[in-house]
Order: sequence, then structure tokens, then C-alpha cells
Amino acid sequence: MSYINGNTKNKTFSKKPVDVQQLINEALFIIESFGIPLEKRSDRKLERMAMAFLAVADIKSLNEWQNAKDFNDNRSMKSRDIIEYWNEHFDENVSSGSYDDVRRQDLRDLVFADIIVKTKPEAATNNPSRGYALNPEHAKLVRKFGSEQWVDNIKIFMKNRATLREKLNQKRNIERVEIIIPNGSVIDFSAGKHNEVQKEIIEVFLPIFGYGAEVLYIGDTAKKHIVNEEDRLKELGFFELEHGELPDIVAYSQEKNWLFIIEAVYSCNPVTILRKLKIEELTKQCSADLVFVSAFPDIKTFTKFAPMIAWETEVWIASNPEHMIHFNGEKFLGSYNTKPT
Repeated sequence: MSYINGNTKNKTFSKKPVDVQQLINEALFIIESFGIPLEKRSDRKLERMAMAFLAVADIKSLNEWQNAKDFNDNRSMKSRDIIEYWNEHFDENVSSGSYDDVRRQDLRDLVFADIIVKTKPEAATNNPSRGYALNPEHAKLVRKFGSEQWVDNIKIFMKNRATLREKLNQKRNIERVEIIIPNGSVIDFSAGKHNEVQKEIIEVFLPIFGYGAEVLYIGDTAKKHIVNEEDRLKELGFFELEHGELPDIVAYSQEKNWLFIIEAVYSCNPVTILRKLKIEELTKQCSADLVFVSAFPDIKTFTKFAPMIAWETEVWIASNPEHMIHFNGEKFLGSYNTKPT
């Protein structure tokens, strides 16, 4: 349970007494157990978040968890109060003028996750009387920290709560549907970044968004193609497979009567307006509706090609697999219902 160790380059932490270091690490363990992601923060940012949590709860030593104070105890700590608490109890020397950093950085995620609540939520951001307190629901668990039942109690408490980690990851509860490869073969892609994107399309994109899609064609940079259901494609009115405009992956959803035209983009070839027009021309006799998809490994690669992508097409990014970007105007214009049902 050591998030920060005594050998850290963070001088403020390494100079603190061992019991204070342990207290900060225990606070971080509690914070992480409440669903706050900690892995991408510097040691100093972790230290300040933990100290903000401790100050609001009025915990300054290892044996005080059972005495944690919360909103119902009429405790309200302003950001300046928190700095004073640090300086008095945690060997800090933080200027009172940096109180805004406490609000914007050290308390931000704790407040967003509702672990710490605003004591005057209606007050303006710059209102000096606005304070912070530990959420009474979370405080009940904090007071039991160190007991034999604590881990089980946390699991029960967090079971039906959306954590900040989940919100930041933008996870969506999407049912995955098995995709169909007609010949039942195991797909063996040759090595290469482009084929890695194709593998993600087959294993992740189509099970989420393919509506039971049947994979009819998969190209491969080394083997030309590794799935080729030519007869099935001809039944749908698709063009000759030897044509130079052939996409990386073609899949068909009978449920939607959609033919997915998918390009795996690593270093070239998203669905541009010219490419879209050419394929539309070649598929005039196709009995299915076409769905054009440019698939990217990550957002960085997508942004490089974004100006080239055709309207009325879709974008999928493997690093954010449960979301789509729609380049298709008013068809999807409207608000999303984010209210709980």
C-alpha cells in the first residue's frame, strides 16, 4: 500500500516523518478504493490530494480514522483553511495565496466523484465562504478503515456506483454480438501495425457495432487476402475482388442489411470523399446499404487524417473502442439523454 515511497524525488514527502508518510499512503489507498484513478499523477500531486482529503476529514495521525468528520458534523474547510492545516500538521510551507490550486487541482477529482461535497453548493466559485466537507456516506467507510470487514464493506458500497475511473474511461454498457467468419477458420494476420488495426476491427469493433456481421473479406499486407467469400459478395452485388479499390475489410449484417466497407488506417488510406465516390460507383448494383468506416489505432493517428475523411462516413478509434465519431451531418443531430433512467 505504498503509492509514494521515502525515496521519491518529491522533497516535501521524503522530509516528512515516517508515520505521516504512511498516513498519506493510507489516504491514497482509501481514495483509490473509492474509484479515483491515481496512476498518471506525479508523487507531489498524489501527496497534495491525500493531504486535502485528510484536512477535510480532520485526520492528522494514523490512529484517527475512526474520528473522521463529515458534513453532518458541521465541518466546512475553505481552501485557505486546508493550506493552514497542511502547514500545521504535515510539515508543509505552502503560501496561502495558492488557495485556488487547492480547489482546481487537489480537490477537483474528489469533489467530482462526490467523495468530498461543497458545503455551500449554490455559492459562486470565488465566494470565500464556500467550504468543503467529507460526504457522510463515504465517511462511514472511512471510519471503519483498518477493520477486518473494510475491504468487503467497500466492495458492497461501490457495487452499483459509477466510479470516476469509469467515467474518465467513458465505458459504455454495450452488448457484444459474436461475428461470423463463414469458413470457421482462425485468423492469422502477418505482423505489422496495419494488420494490428485490422485485428482490432475483427475482434472489437464488429462485435460491438456490427449487428452480427458476417465477415466476407479481409485483406492482409503479406497474403493479399485471408478471408475471401467471393460467391457471397457476388450475391450482394459487390464488385470484382481483384479491383484496386478493394477495402481492407468487408462485412455484412443481415439484420440491418448493411455492408460495412472498412479501412484500417495506420499510415494511409482513410475513407476520403474520392474513395467513397469510387466505391459507391462500383457498388451501384449492391442490394445492401453501405456503411463506410475508417478505423484508427488511436486519437493521435486519427487527428492526422481527420481533414481527409469524407462526410457521411464513420470513424472508429481502437483506443476508445466503445464510441464512434459520425461524419454525417444532421442524421445524428440531437442531444444525448444523460439523465438516469
